[in-house]
Amino acid sequence: MEKRTRDPVFPSGVSFPLDCPVYNDTFIKVSVYGVSDEQQSSNFLGTSRFSVADLLHSKDQQLSLSLRTADDSVTVGTVLVSRMKMGEIEDGEVDHITADMHQKCTLVYESSHGINDKENGPIMNTVFQNAVCKVYRFQTVDSKWMLVREQMAECTLSFSIPKQLIGLCIQEDTCRIQELKDLGELSPHWHNLRKDVISRYEQIIKEYQDTLVELEKLTGPSFKPSCSKGQKYLEFIPINLHTQRMRVTCPRKTDSCYDVVTVGAPAAHSQGFKNGGLQKLLSKYESEKKSYSTAYQCIYYPPEQTTKAREILSVVSQLQPHITALADQLLQSPRDALRDTLKSLEDKTEQFVHALKDELVKSALLALHAARPGYVSKSQTSAPSSPPEPNEEPNVVCNNVNSSQTPLKESKASPVRSDSIPHHKEYDEEEWDRVWASVAKSLNSVIAMVEKLQEQDNNNQESTPCQTLADVITSHSPDRPMDVVDWRDQLGVLVQSLKECVLDVAERARHSVIFVLLQEAACSTAQGLQLQQRRDTVFSQALTALACGFVMRLYAGLEDKGFLRQLHAVGLVAQFESLLSTYSEEIGMLEDMEVGISDLTRVTFRITEALSEDSASLTPIISGRRDRYTVEVPLPHDAFQTLPDELRQGKLLHVIPVLFNVGINEQQTIAERFGDISLQERINQKNFEILEGYYKSLSNTLPSECLPSFQTQTDIKELLETLGQNVVTKKRKNVEILWLAGTICRRMNGIRFTSCKSAKDRTSMSVTLEQCCLLRDEHQLNKDYFVRALDCMRREGCRIENVQKNIKCRKYAFNMLQLMAFPKYYRPPDGTYGKVDS
Repeated sequence: MEKRTRDPVFPSGVSFPLDCPVYNDTFIKVSVYGVSDEQQSSNFLGTSRFSVADLLHSKDQQLSLSLRTADDSVTVGTVLVSRMKMGEIEDGEVDHITADMHQKCTLVYESSHGINDKENGPIMNTVFQNAVCKVYRFQTVDSKWMLVREQMAECTLSFSIPKQLIGLCIQEDTCRIQELKDLGELSPHWHNLRKDVISRYEQIIKEYQDTLVELEKLTGPSFKPSCSKGQKYLEFIPINLHTQRMRVTCPRKTDSCYDVVTVGAPAAHSQGFKNGGLQKLLSKYESEKKSYSTAYQCIYYPPEQTTKAREILSVVSQLQPHITALADQLLQSPRDALRDTLKSLEDKTEQFVHALKDELVKSALLALHAARPGYVSKSQTSAPSSPPEPNEEPNVVCNNVNSSQTPLKESKASPVRSDSIPHHKEYDEEEWDRVWASVAKSLNSVIAMVEKLQEQDNNNQESTPCQTLADVITSHSPDRPMDVVDWRDQLGVLVQSLKECVLDVAERARHSVIFVLLQEAACSTAQGLQLQQRRDTVFSQALTALACGFVMRLYAGLEDKGFLRQLHAVGLVAQFESLLSTYSEEIGMLEDMEVGISDLTRVTFRITEALSEDSASLTPIISGRRDRYTVEVPLPHDAFQTLPDELRQGKLLHVIPVLFNVGINEQQTIAERFGDISLQERINQKNFEILEGYYKSLSNTLPSECLPSFQTQTDIKELLETLGQNVVTKKRKNVEILWLAGTICRRMNGIRFTSCKSAKDRTSMSVTLEQCCLLRDEHQLNKDYFVRALDCMRREGCRIENVQKNIKCRKYAFNMLQLMAFPKYYRPPDGTYGKVDS
């Protein structure tokens, strides 16, 4: 019970879901228990009951009921029951609040039957389900009353996004195996290394397939409870992912909404943190990889070069079929439409050539040649030597293609292009330059042909090409007389040459970068496999949370033109607040989370038009591979048609993730006094710079009118300066960093996330504190009721329901000793915490 008062007030509340039959003759029973925090027990105090008709027909729809013991012999207190729904408070009603309510802030009953607002519409119900609603009535500084509706919901993406992602990883690794096989015949050393790498990929695929099978069996709630965070088959699923929305209704003001996504810190709990998290493991792996490369006789490629190799592979995979399709389209176009198609073909081909004009491809081709069975060195004719470093001058030369050979004929003759390369002759280092340059030459021939045709049309001449085209065509069709060759046939010869050149270059480049990735995988041993799985796991959790937040923010902003303009012009900031300590296992969690959040820069979004309004059509879909994913968010036809042209045309949308961490528990006290908090300091400094960079881009691109308006007058630039000062200030448990980062995020239309280990206890303290701060700063919550409102939300609000959903107990997992180390406003009220299994 609440101490140091003889007249305690215990606000509580109930929400009836839509499918719950409530009628006038329905009776509702109220039971009250006293909770002793010291003894961790509860005692039955009394009960009362009333009918819905009694409540509806009472004055002001408010009842005062006697609370009586079980045997109905003694009255032990009074229960005040009120019925209140959003939007029903009018200007004149605030003066008729009963006197005994003047000093109390209450959580009031609410029936969901009469609610008709957007968060319960069909779009939201596709992604957000099993909502819990609480409605409060709080007093403002001018003695008016505000209604605050708090709604927490599960997200169906908790399972659908990870399952899609696992499927894409399986697909990507299966393709990688085939690509390795397509390298053709290799020397025994490289053949054995490739065999070992393929075996590891097959192992990952098998584990991921097993995980997918287990996930497909699951039914029930759309979230993973905190007590399941260590289960292996659920490792891709985010912990306790929920959305929370606070809607505020005040007299003479429009409603305001504030959203936050709560989720357990993305981390590989099933793999443990004995050796640290991803940030530490990846750093150690990179430092050891060079010695591994020497042991395995591989070239050491630093991270930026392996990243570039993946980018080249992705570009080749996308552009080569695109160029082929445009080339075919050019042949089908009428003469007066050739120029438009040619422009697209020209743009894509130039992108293709530019991407492959890289020394990495050239050196990798030489390294691949040196790995062939017939490799012969200039200096050694009998013993094989190690391939050259990618940035070193090659000490070996072999001949890739004979001057009399036609690359495409070789490709057709054998499914493995590299096997037809002669291995016993000196390698022509300029061969690759000539090969990819031939693409540009072929394109220029096509352009010259089209320009000549247009010139003829402009001069009203016949379509027969004039003699000036002979030098363009002769090399392709020397035996055909110019005067009988149709223009489409002539163009077809040039287009076919372009397609063959592009295919030849694409195959060579693909094989070269695949060989780079083979060497990276070969020298990574089992550690590399485990790191990839860990990174996939953490990324899956982070991506799912991001997709949830993006969808929620998009749905909320569909009628906000400034927000939509910002979305396609500069993207959105996604601000992750973390309350992890920098001590013991939570250091590993934070190291995992840092990499997972950073990896979200590889994600883009695209808004599409849904085929229908059923749930399956409105579910977001992921495509891509590990180096780049795209999340497509479908909208119903009517909503889609109201979007700006840029969004309807499928422009890729970017999200800028930032992470700020401040530990607040007793373990952070130990870290600050006796340990190391440099990880937290580095994360906050790095992400402050990212946030500052985003603001500069935003302010340089859009007018301030596009951003939401707030009661507080401090501008974003000043808030950023204060945040920057706090980031570099040596201050223990400086939670002002989190408050400022969250405020800046909301001021810039961003997406807010709050995390701790399980998003249950510390997260609940942070979310409720932020909500009450918003009520105080933006809606004039009476300062005398700030702590009471805070305790009310923590005792009876959505967050205690979240605790109940996770551990089947309505207690936050704190003890008195722990709370002594917490910042003042992060401590729950008496009776709401205790020793529990979380």
